[in-house]
Amino acid sequence: MGIVIETFIWEPSSAVFIFIFFSSFLLLSLFPFYLSKHAPTTKSSAFSDHPFSSSSPRFQLYFLLLYSLASVLEGLWLVYGEFELVYYGISKEDTVTFMLIGFGAALFVGSLLGLVSDLIGRKKTCLVFFILHLIVGIWKMVAPSPSFWVANLCLSLATSIFSFSFETWAVVEHDKVDSKPGHRQDILNETFWLMTFFESASLIGSQVIGNWMVGGNLEKGIGSPSIAATLLAILGIACMSRHYDGTTKIMTFKDYRMSFSVYILGDRRIWLLACAQACLHFSIAAFWILWAPTLADGREAFLGLIYPCLLGARMLGSTVFPWLINASLRTEDCLTCAFVVQALLLSIIAYDYEEIGVLVTQFSLYHACIGLILPLLARLRTMYVPNELRGGMISLSLAPANAAILFVLMQRGYYRTIENSTMIAFAAVGLFMAAGCMYVLKRCGKQPYQNWHKL
Repeated sequence: MGIVIETFIWEPSSAVFIFIFFSSFLLLSLFPFYLSKHAPTTKSSAFSDHPFSSSSPRFQLYFLLLYSLASVLEGLWLVYGEFELVYYGISKEDTVTFMLIGFGAALFVGSLLGLVSDLIGRKKTCLVFFILHLIVGIWKMVAPSPSFWVANLCLSLATSIFSFSFETWAVVEHDKVDSKPGHRQDILNETFWLMTFFESASLIGSQVIGNWMVGGNLEKGIGSPSIAATLLAILGIACMSRHYDGTTKIMTFKDYRMSFSVYILGDRRIWLLACAQACLHFSIAAFWILWAPTLADGREAFLGLIYPCLLGARMLGSTVFPWLINASLRTEDCLTCAFVVQALLLSIIAYDYEEIGVLVTQFSLYHACIGLILPLLARLRTMYVPNELRGGMISLSLAPANAAILFVLMQRGYYRTIENSTMIAFAAVGLFMAAGCMYVLKRCGKQPYQNWHKL
């Protein structure tokens, strides 16, 4: 008599998604009432009647649509890329090699792209982002058996550009259309958290697009996401070229080098901020490399439903940002608390074997903190980093994180000298360091005036 063993595949309850949706909706809906009672003299542009110039909200809408389009492209290759490697039978060792190529390109080339962006113009760099995605889409459609290292190289450079170019472009453009510092800061604060909110929503949408286009027939549907990515890249290029403004004033290389040495390399507050950014970047990269192996450690889980749950938590975290900036709290204090919470969560994950439900809860809290931290860091960059040097500062600050990822990937993937839990522990230590940087940054003195962002 045979024995039938029933397998159980864990998946999040639909109540989780309902909770995330209604929580985000309530935070956004109740915020105007909170603002009218507790902060009557300081209004955020999203919920007030500030007399901005008509071009300011138009640009914000135009920018957020382009940023959402770019986020869909990033998410489409993130979801589809892993599936494609499995489909073509790529081994784990080759997968690690492709990851090393990608992070190596981000380290040795991507770290310099921010400097180039400041010199040639931010919008040109955003245009290059869409061109790189167009090249990858066409390459995968034309090549019968695509060379993954070429695609991985282009996508890594595109991701490096995505990490700084759109933010720097938004800040510079808002500076042109808004001359009043208070109004400018309000609309920038709104733009920062909306960028995180729309990016998370777009990443969920890219998963839906990828699943819909692949469908049930793998033989026919394997190339469909490449077609979608190509069309979206063409749409992005067309939108940016149509509204292209080639009259942007840029600095000479000599002036840029001198300014960078004085305002970035010579300011210890910028070093503290850069260190925090690098630690966060390393922890996020380590998380996305290890989240699936950590959940599926001898267990079965529906990763396709857990992925949008994590991104939904990040959306929820971003909606907390407008509440905090209108409260009497220092930005550094908020970041210190968020980094400590993240570090504690990763410490528990690294050294305690949990059930899948508990792990997903911890993962979701971690991403909720990310949704809050990203706009807070962008706000600090606006306070401390001159606009003309912002891209170079962001890209160079990510270089140590990419170097650390390369190191741990080689140790784990090739030499097998460390375990997954050790990588997560490194990320936790880095987040504790980031919290310390924010604490020291606060003690360095009061925040600079808002007009210090210009050279």
